[in-house]
Amino acid sequence: MDGRPLDERELIVRSKDGDTAAFGELVRMHQPLALRVAYLVVRDHTEAADVTQDAFIKAYRSIRRFRADAPLRPWLMRIVRNEALNRVRADRRRRRLELRVSGDPASGEAAPSPEADAMARDEQRRLLRHIDELPPRYRDVIAYRYLLGMSERETARALGLPPGTVKSRSARALDRLRAVVVEDSP
Repeated sequence: MDGRPLDERELIVRSKDGDTAAFGELVRMHQPLALRVAYLVVRDHTEAADVTQDAFIKAYRSIRRFRADAPLRPWLMRIVRNEALNRVRADRRRRRLELRVSGDPASGEAAPSPEADAMARDEQRRLLRHIDELPPRYRDVIAYRYLLGMSERETARALGLPPGTVKSRSARALDRLRAVVVEDSP
């Protein structure tokens, strides 16, 4: 190394050759966004950190199969999102099993979650609640495009969708959000 920082392509090539320090640099570059992607799915900071760590381990194990001509960020964010979704599904299954084993029926009068209370405090949190209420196909597109700041192309790659689908889902989701935000205005 000649003292200059390596660019992402060089880091990918070195990572494919088993250079853990190069992969560590890729992790450092993409970890903040990965944490946000995981948090959007799991809604817990500690769980998001665990998901992100597991996703980067999976990415490292798969880096040799990564196409060098493809952008890395959408590939990584797809792994993070899938890991987070798997974690949420597993947690739901575990809770249902615990209820069955304990014999306790699910409460029909559950108290509002702390997240719901926090979101009601200001406009940004209210908007996040409305985004959460969108169907997943719209929520994911809105989250990637506007909350994570990914381009239409990056969103399409990360979610495995054609760019036209991202564009149409964005438009439909924004129309729905406008309607509920106006309806929900004080």
